[in-house]
Amino acid sequence: MRRVINLLAISAILLSASIARAEAAVSTFDDLPLPPNSFYFPAASTNFVSGPATYNHHFETPDPPFPGCCWTGWTYSNMTDTTTPGPDNQYSAYPGIGAQGSANYGVAFLGQPVGPTVTFATPSVVSGAYFTNTTYAALSMLNGDGFAKKFGGVSGNDPDFLELIITGKDISGNTTGTVDFFLADYRFADNSKDHIVNAWTPVDLSALGAVKQLTFGLVSSDNNPKFGMNTPAYFAMDSLTAAAVPEPSSIVLLLSGLAVMFGIMRRRTVS
Repeated sequence: MRRVINLLAISAILLSASIARAEAAVSTFDDLPLPPNSFYFPAASTNFVSGPATYNHHFETPDPPFPGCCWTGWTYSNMTDTTTPGPDNQYSAYPGIGAQGSANYGVAFLGQPVGPTVTFATPSVVSGAYFTNTTYAALSMLNGDGFAKKFGGVSGNDPDFLELIITGKDISGNTTGTVDFFLADYRFADNSKDHIVNAWTPVDLSALGAVKQLTFGLVSSDNNPKFGMNTPAYFAMDSLTAAAVPEPSSIVLLLSGLAVMFGIMRRRTVS
């Protein structure tokens, strides 16, 4: 009987190891080659991969064409400019460096017709990622510009905000949940609490469960009734951590094998 108990203990360990067999992998963007103080801009629609995640990059030339125009989705960068306002500095993260001291980081732009997505080869549990503002968006909210207002307004009392909404999608495209993170929040009665995120901030995404894809949305208090959001629709992300979920078929196969082994050991014990 002791051998049966030992077998059960070993079986439980093997099953647990199978369920957690895929170690968490981190998308740092540092695995992508990039010259210092530059950014990825292939002038073509394509995908790129960092760690466990695939990122979409959409390029579209308008008519008439404009130099460097137009992209949506994701790119990656190691730009360090934290002081220059305007769209010419759209690739810099406001902290001036990647999360946890890394060089590269991801930059997302929520333009039309394609928004940013993160896709995994197999369903994965995303434990979290670091988020922050880009310099372009942060300085626009801080000071205002030709298109967007200064957050808080002249009095400082306007309840402005910029909210990032992260949505999980399962393998069938169904929503698994959403996580909200405020990149700027001026809704406090005490204006001293109003803030624009200027550092890399960890966001827990584990509540989304097992996802095949992440999608992203931005909501601002500053909008134009005809053209939509005035606030620059950018954010930066780094160090996304995800672990693949074992396929059900592999777990069933392991359980079947363990059941057979247990039956054999039980018969030997009884005899």
